[in-house]
Amino acid sequence: MDFQLTQDQRALRAGVRELLEGRFGGAALRAAADRGTPSLDRALWRELGDAGFFSLRVPEEAGGVGLGLPEAVLAFEEAGRALLPGPLVATFLAAPDVTGAAQGATVVTAVSGGLVPWLDEADVVHGDASGALPLRSVDPLTPLHRVRDDGGRGSGTASEADLLLAAEQLGSAGKTCEMAVRHARERTQFGRSIGSFQAVKHLCAQMLVRAEVARAAVYAASVTGDAAEIAAAKLLADEAAVRGARDCLQVHGGMGFTWEADVHLHLKRAWVRAGLGRSAARAEEELAAAL
Repeated sequence: MDFQLTQDQRALRAGVRELLEGRFGGAALRAAADRGTPSLDRALWRELGDAGFFSLRVPEEAGGVGLGLPEAVLAFEEAGRALLPGPLVATFLAAPDVTGAAQGATVVTAVSGGLVPWLDEADVVHGDASGALPLRSVDPLTPLHRVRDDGGRGSGTASEADLLLAAEQLGSAGKTCEMAVRHARERTQFGRSIGSFQAVKHLCAQMLVRAEVARAAVYAASVTGDAAEIAAAKLLADEAAVRGARDCLQVHGGMGFTWEADVHLHLKRAWVRAGLGRSAARAEEELAAAL
């Protein structure tokens, strides 16, 4: 059995990365973070719609791209790598049913685990957001509101939302691993690159292992669509993103704690994503029940 990506899947991933690097590269990320108040770039949202990002799973006869969940996971992995802001998951899942969502003309958000991201910017809200209270978000690129969490997380689109969040976490974990390795090679201390020090090697190796284990789980869950496997994928991807960003910060040392370094942006986004959808505690309970 061949578990390698197909040529079309590799081309899709490369195309999404090229689009995001050109439209939301490092300079744009920093500008958005430095703005102080997060705001949704509607022009970028429409560009994503024109590129087919939101319509990847919409059938071709309905004007979409007609691809599957594995391809969606690849696209969201790239979005996570770029720290692309906005309610991507909710808009993507609403594309087949909400007018304008597939084209990027309509922004959709959803109540997720008691949190509602981008509530004030959304044109459509899925779920009961009545009584939502503004919440000070740790992530400068993700405004949040909180509603009472009734714990009602079912299957279907809820599981798919968890998987797409896991894919974003996977992209962030991969990016922070790359950032740590690059810094370890370039930064010198006592006349040697810090990557030659055993402690730094161990940190980078652990980041890579966690990211690759999460990658296997996320990709497998995208093929099977199994609820328990999606729960495992979310659990592993959350861990890879959060712990990976923390280890990347350690590799960067004192400068990793500064606002000017991008490391903290990945850590803060990973914390926020981990709070959306299935919590780690719930995922563990579901996996235990499945076993």
